[in-house]
Amino acid sequence: MAASGTDQAVAVPAVPLSSGKPMPRVGMGTASFPFEEREGHVVREAVLRAIDAGYRHFDTAAVYRSERALGDAVAEAVRTGTVASRDDLYITSKLWMADAHPGHVLPALNKTLQNLQMEYVDLYLIHNPVSLRLRPVAGDSVVEKADLVALDMKGVWEEMEECHRRGLAKAIGVSNFSCKKLEHLLSFAIICPAANQVEVHPYCRQNKLREFCKEKGIQLCGYSPLGGKGAPWGNNSVMDCPVLKQIAQDRGKTVAQVCMRWVYEQGDCVITKTFNEQRMRENLSIFNWELTEEDCRKISSLPESRGNYDFLVHESGPFKTVDEVWDGEIVAGQCNPKV
Repeated sequence: MAASGTDQAVAVPAVPLSSGKPMPRVGMGTASFPFEEREGHVVREAVLRAIDAGYRHFDTAAVYRSERALGDAVAEAVRTGTVASRDDLYITSKLWMADAHPGHVLPALNKTLQNLQMEYVDLYLIHNPVSLRLRPVAGDSVVEKADLVALDMKGVWEEMEECHRRGLAKAIGVSNFSCKKLEHLLSFAIICPAANQVEVHPYCRQNKLREFCKEKGIQLCGYSPLGGKGAPWGNNSVMDCPVLKQIAQDRGKTVAQVCMRWVYEQGDCVITKTFNEQRMRENLSIFNWELTEEDCRKISSLPESRGNYDFLVHESGPFKTVDEVWDGEIVAGQCNPKV
């Protein structure tokens, strides 16, 4: 059993991006499933505990319905002096698929900023490489797969660039983009995406995508470092992996710490989500130790897999299979079943 972190705030290393300020290498996710705004008070209290622990990077999205609670927590932390100002924090949010249309990006970001009670976000991401058909109710979070339509990548990215020029997003980027999709984006982008947030963990190592992003100056940011247990796309395979359990036992760490340390050692930023204070602190206790070469060899030999992205797939949509979502780039893996 690994010891929990101390009660002192941990200093989290940061990495410079192609635009904006450096991104803290570990961030706290604020999504709860199913997405429920009524859980806002839970998110608020969790964010305040996370700030006390040392987290300075917080990840949200319009679809998570956690923006308002995150903004309330930040305002409270500034009011009480836990942080000197909002500028001491790094806030990421995302453009939902229903708003990923020309003419809708700026209003969507303005709504996000209103929810957050902030003048800017540090990073604004296109949430997925696909859109939902325009609907009468703006910001609708329900995914009807029959409404999936091709993303007007050029038109949407031009408006993302305008958000950056106006100072509303200090950096802009994407999420769930393959090498092929990034290559297409870079063919017309004036402002290069600063980051690409994707699933990364010992079973979904993203080596090809990482090398591509490094070559292009795009920071890879990994979500679901523990395999997305409890998320619609995730399962228990990472946390139940005997190899990872043995490495954790050998190092005197938790499986979660081993996974996060592995992602960290790849040079990625990592977004982890827990509202449990002890686990929050444990997840920051990854900076003063290293995995051995043998540990890394064992991890690299694990079968490659990925989460379940069926919600982006439909016979009438732009992606008919999950392989098309990722352009076949995770070639060795199978789509993990939901559990």
